[in-house]
Amino acid sequence: MATLLQIDSSLYPLGGSSSREVTDIFRNEWLAAHPEGKVIHRDLAAQPLPHLDVHGALAGFSAPDQHTPEQAAAFALRDELARELESADVVLVGAPMYNFTIPSTLKAWLDQVIIMGRTSGPESTLKGKKAVIVASRGGSYAPGTPRESFEYVQNYLGAVFTGMFGMEVEYILPELTLARSNPAMADLVDKADAAKAKAHSDARELAKKLATASA
Repeated sequence: MATLLQIDSSLYPLGGSSSREVTDIFRNEWLAAHPEGKVIHRDLAAQPLPHLDVHGALAGFSAPDQHTPEQAAAFALRDELARELESADVVLVGAPMYNFTIPSTLKAWLDQVIIMGRTSGPESTLKGKKAVIVASRGGSYAPGTPRESFEYVQNYLGAVFTGMFGMEVEYILPELTLARSNPAMADLVDKADAAKAKAHSDARELAKKLATASA
């Protein structure tokens, strides 16, 4: 059975979130191609995960039979989340930009699933898997823009998903999402609308492409 792991981290619900709009479109298109498929949905805003603590961190560097009771309890969650990630044919991540970087809830999830020698490293269990990252942002941080150097979402997630996990990553970039609500960005509304339309189109096309690949 084909499996999609969907990770949403926007603070805002569907209808008020640009990243959730795109992940919703992607999921619906993917399910249309896989009506019997399985979707594992982690809404990190609605159900935040605990931060990685010392017990969970140390447990990642020792064998299970060497874990203390505290380490075993903490690592149980890390193992559950890693198994979800490993079981997915496609991983879909909604990653809005907050204060130039990813939401803290998404960072907490990543800290739990990055396990050296398992999900991360030369023999990563995720190597070659497909990931789609929806990196929405209120302005534009594209090459050549004034705030290009402030882009810590796509750059960081690329280092993790490509560099550590060894996954094959596609990006969808809804940008200028604040243009209609910020008077200072009024002259960018047309560009914002075009970016939104492209993001929605990209989501549909990528979902169809990756659904075919995992059929």
